Order: sequence, then C-alpha cells, then structure tokens
Amino acid sequence: MTLVHNVVGPPSAARVLLLIHGYGADERDLGGLLPYLDPEGRFLTVLPRGPVAAPPGFAWYDISGVGGGSGPDATFLESLEELDGLLDAVCAEHGHDRSQAIVGGFSQGGALAVALGLRIHPSPHPAGVLALSSYLPDVEGVTYDWDAAPTLPFLIQHGTDDPLISVERGRALATTLIEHGAPVVYGEYPMGHAVALESVESAKIWLDAVVAGERPSEPMPEPPPEPLVKPVTTASWDAEVLRADGPVIVDFWAPWCQPCRVVSPIVEQIAAMREGSYKVVKVNIDDEPALAQQYEVQSIPMIGLFRNGRLERSALGAKARPQLEAELGMLVIP
Repeated sequence: MTLVHNVVGPPSAARVLLLIHGYGADERDLGGLLPYLDPEGRFLTVLPRGPVAAPPGFAWYDISGVGGGSGPDATFLESLEELDGLLDAVCAEHGHDRSQAIVGGFSQGGALAVALGLRIHPSPHPAGVLALSSYLPDVEGVTYDWDAAPTLPFLIQHGTDDPLISVERGRALATTLIEHGAPVVYGEYPMGHAVALESVESAKIWLDAVVAGERPSEPMPEPPPEPLVKPVTTASWDAEVLRADGPVIVDFWAPWCQPCRVVSPIVEQIAAMREGSYKVVKVNIDDEPALAQQYEVQSIPMIGLFRNGRLERSALGAKARPQLEAELGMLVIP
C-alpha cells in the first residue's frame, strides 16, 4: 500500500467504505462526513491521499481533465490502480469482502470512484458507488462493464450552482448510468462545488438502503428551468454572441468577485425586462481566460454590449440598473 492513508472505524465494522477526496484536499477532508454518514460505526473507512501535489493539498490527476477536451492525463490511470490495490489490501488485512465495500468520492475523487466501481477488472465490483459533484471519466485504458451496471447502485449528487463541474455533467453521468440499467438515485442541491448537510443526510439514507441489500433507484428529477442569463463558453461564444441576430449583453464575472454578486441580480432583471429585444449571457473569466484576454477584461464585473459581432460599449463595476443601461447605450426603462 504505497498511498498515504488513514483507516478509521471500530473492530466491529462489517464492511469497508473508501472515500476519495477532491482536488486541493487531503486524506482528512472527507473524514468530517463520517459522523453523519456512519454514526453507528458500521464501516471501516479508508481515507487515502492523492499522490499529486496541489497546494494547499493534493490531487489524483491533472486538473485540466475536469474541464473536458483532452481528458485526464496518465496519472488518472496510475491513481486508479493505486486505489484499487489499496482497497484490496485493506479488505484482505481486515478480513472484509471487497464485493461488500462501498466506494465514493468528491469531484475528481468521485470520478475515480465511478471508474473504480464500474470498470472491467478481475476484482469484483463493489456494493455501491457514491459520486459527489463529479462526472463520468472518459479515459483511454478504462473500459466500463455496462453488463454489470444493473447490479451496481449509484448515488449521484450535484450542486446546481457548481462553477467547477457543471450540473449538466452530473446529470449526464446519472443519465448514462440509467440508460445502461443501473439503479441510480440522483439529487441536486442549491450549492456550489461543495457538500451540504441536506445532501449528506440523503447519502446516509442511501447507504442504509445499500447496507440492507437494496438497490435504491429513483426517477431523474426534471431539469431546472433555463436560466435568465445563460452561461457562455469559448466553444459557444461565436454562435451565442458574435453570430447572434440581435444585440447581446455579456456579463464578465468570476465566482470570487463580490461586486459581481451585487450586479448579478441587476443583470437578471435586465434580461427579464428586455426579453425579446436583447440576449443576455455571462462569461466566467476563470473558466474562459482566452475570452477575457481577447476583450481586455482587466476589471470585473464588466458588462459589455455586443452587436454585429463586435463589442460596442462596456460598463465597469456594480451599478444601479438605470445607470448601467445608460452606459450601455440602451433606452432606460423606468
């Protein structure tokens, strides 16, 4: 067992629970959930540390894999094998059946949990998989055992406001699993890239059912309504903004920007009041630095008015709606 890890639980624990942390955390990160997930001490919980330095903590693979495109690098496969070996070793050392273990994780740890649970491998599949704020990894060298999916319960949880891994990716994971016959419980919560008390309470209920030998399954909830201000990426920029039929208002923002949070409801108000006359979208400059550089966004919030493929006007800072509309050259609505 080469991974740094903690093993927590009483001698009476009946099965193993492997919890894999996310980017920038360490082996202690998910341990704080145990009083809520396992107050009875039914599990011998394994808390490993990622092998890749990612201050202030550690990671399992290159963070660029989260954003899509090229996919995770080779360290994904290395970490997957290390975790697989750790799970085997702990089960053997403590006399537990690997097929009764439950694997789970947060963010990239959740992606590894999905791959560890579902991939084609000589070792048996676990009893269940818990993926928090995560996605389905598409990695060369990992082949999924879709024939086994109907016997493997999944709990998928995601924040509707997750700025790092979009809720659409969480939904896509759940939908793909359901299409292959897996028993899935999917939940969305009003949070960002995080874990909330409500989501942990739901996870406890799911764990209880799996331990009881059940395969919990619930219909997918209806997707949330289309937002008033649609997020736009580099990939969709040309279609959504430059080639738009009419004028487009673009809110350049970032999750850490407090003035951005102040102006956000004002931009939403403009979107509601100007529906049909103006399209209103937003760009997270942390996720889309190329767009920020192209339009010289050096201070945020910056609200830009685009027409016929070019930036006509811009307004900086959080301002009242009439002033913002006036600076953008819009006819101010009382």
